[in-house]
Amino acid sequence: MKKADLVDLVAQQRGLPRPQVEATVDSLIDAVAEGLAKGERIDLRGFGAFAVRESAARSGRNPQTGEPIQIAARRVPTFKAGKELRDRVNKTAS
Repeated sequence: MKKADLVDLVAQQRGLPRPQVEATVDSLIDAVAEGLAKGERIDLRGFGAFAVRESAARSGRNPQTGEPIQIAARRVPTFKAGKELRDRVNKTAS
């Protein structure tokens, strides 16, 4: 499902205008991204938690040349599904 599909689905389910739903979804995504950029953890009860993990610097290898390269440290966004979401996914998969 793409963002446009999600917007269409929510607009149809709630009977709201598509532009209003699209603006709301965009605001949610922006708020999550801004919080993660600040290093905050975002908990959405019943859905999951977004957090930032630190990835240490390490050495790697260029796959084309085999030459060793240095990979810089970075911050990586992560998502951990909540229990209710995992249960829902597993219920429909059964």
